[in-house]
Amino acid sequence: MKRLVFLFLVLAGAMLLVPGASGATAVQKESSKGKTPGLELATLASQVTGIAISPLLGVSGVGAYQYFKAGTPEQKAALPWFAQPKFWLPAMLLVGVCAFKDSFAAFVPPGLKKPLDIAETVENKISGLVAAGAVIPSLVAIGSKLIMNSSGLDHHSAVLGGLGMMQLGAFNLSWLLTILMVPLSVAVFAVVWVVGHAINVLILLSPWGGVDTVLKGLRTSVLAMVAATAYIDPVVGATLSLVIILLAWLMAGWAFRLMVFGSEFTWDFFTLRHRRFELLADGNKLFTAREISGTPMRTYGRLYQEAEGKLIFKFRPWLVLPERVVEVPRDGLVVGRGLFSSEVLGFDRAADKLDTLLLLPPRYRGHEELFARTYHISGTCEVGLRKAWSWIREAFGFAAKKQPAAV
Repeated sequence: MKRLVFLFLVLAGAMLLVPGASGATAVQKESSKGKTPGLELATLASQVTGIAISPLLGVSGVGAYQYFKAGTPEQKAALPWFAQPKFWLPAMLLVGVCAFKDSFAAFVPPGLKKPLDIAETVENKISGLVAAGAVIPSLVAIGSKLIMNSSGLDHHSAVLGGLGMMQLGAFNLSWLLTILMVPLSVAVFAVVWVVGHAINVLILLSPWGGVDTVLKGLRTSVLAMVAATAYIDPVVGATLSLVIILLAWLMAGWAFRLMVFGSEFTWDFFTLRHRRFELLADGNKLFTAREISGTPMRTYGRLYQEAEGKLIFKFRPWLVLPERVVEVPRDGLVVGRGLFSSEVLGFDRAADKLDTLLLLPPRYRGHEELFARTYHISGTCEVGLRKAWSWIREAFGFAAKKQPAAV
């Protein structure tokens, strides 16, 4: 994927320098249209980046812009499906509902809006897939035609050695440019989308609604900046988009691990997997909650127990690279039972306190005692909202009375 991004940047730079290869006729054509191939490519880069940051908002925004930019009813009827009001109006309405949810996030307990956050995470995945598979190729095809038209290369001439000038006639090469640009654009979209999707997963992990509002506001601000700069000056917008793409590439590993975690979380939650889940005798899947022997946080893998009691965590970087093995420290292990998901706590010597060591997906809910016995962990405790609820019950005297010890 790194090579695809590099090729996209090279192609972008090359297109900014495309000359008027077809002589005076092409120059007149270009000046009449008012846009060069570089400007058309800059606009396309901004559109791809904006849609990747927030697919549903980006696609509906681009569609609405194209709809209102079209002059005659015939031009509006010829627009692609995402530029029709029957798509972008309901899409913007859904975006508004999500914004309303986030506006009162700071005033409600995070547990009450968690199901809505999970639903929005699923929506972001679906809209991202639709954008990558349908919207981006459509935009690239339209952009390729505009680039070729503005450069005059759709009706070009060629010089063949000493034979002089040979007219090739009406020879449209936009399809070739589309074939070259679609995989590069989709790769760039994927890199930026993974980082943008990480916002939704961070909201799932956030213990306070105010953080959700800040994260959503940050993503919306970046999207608005891309759209505004692209509208004012396409070159500035494209430059900002290239900076965002570079930053997204540097954050791709962290964002990919978050995406995998969010996928497992939402799948387990919506399918009620804890009701049909059966714990394995060994090799159960989970995530790391902090760095363990160089293994990054939220790495997805399996937990094994050797004969002498040593805990081993096996994983594959990016899910496909060669397997790696690290040892999980056993100091002070205890399984924490949460309301939506559980975790394994361990003693952090650097902080001199118990801290989350491993994250258990929601499928383990109700199986914490068995998990502790399977891996010879001392016991369980309550964490998160479940711990807060237990404290409230005890404070108001509703906790179950302890049985007196037998004499």
